[in-house]
Amino acid sequence: MSSNDKRDELKSKVDAAQKRNQQRTLGDYAREAGEGASSFVKERPLTTILGGVAVGVLIASLVPGPGRRLRKKATKRGAALAAVIADLAVTYGSRAMENAGDAARSGQSRLSDLGETLSEVLSEGARNVRREAGDVSEATEKFTRHAGKRASRTLRNLRSRMSN
Repeated sequence: MSSNDKRDELKSKVDAAQKRNQQRTLGDYAREAGEGASSFVKERPLTTILGGVAVGVLIASLVPGPGRRLRKKATKRGAALAAVIADLAVTYGSRAMENAGDAARSGQSRLSDLGETLSEVLSEGARNVRREAGDVSEATEKFTRHAGKRASRTLRNLRSRMSN
């Protein structure tokens, strides 16, 4: 491929990508961003919770409060809330681990069943192949005997014709 061909191919790919981007709507971008955020939260729930708590603490420290006592109460309540959230995160994580273990055991069981079924099918197939091979062997032997007898008979006929 020459460099002009490569350049033309690359240019056509870039043009196609630009055309696709022009056809996309703002809703498509928003949907992708939402799906990305959802998958991030599902994959990393503890990180998401800790990030939310950190952002909350940062915002609370930046917003001026009515007084020192009120801020202390809020800090105590925030700590209690953080403890509850941490407990929820641990519970969520342990349930996720249990579900993953159950799924793994179920997958192993299904894989074992599949292996057994495959073994049975292959075993039956091997028996059929052996039986067919025996049948072919018998037919070949019978054909060979028949061909030998016929060749012998033809040879005898030729000899008798030559001697007469």
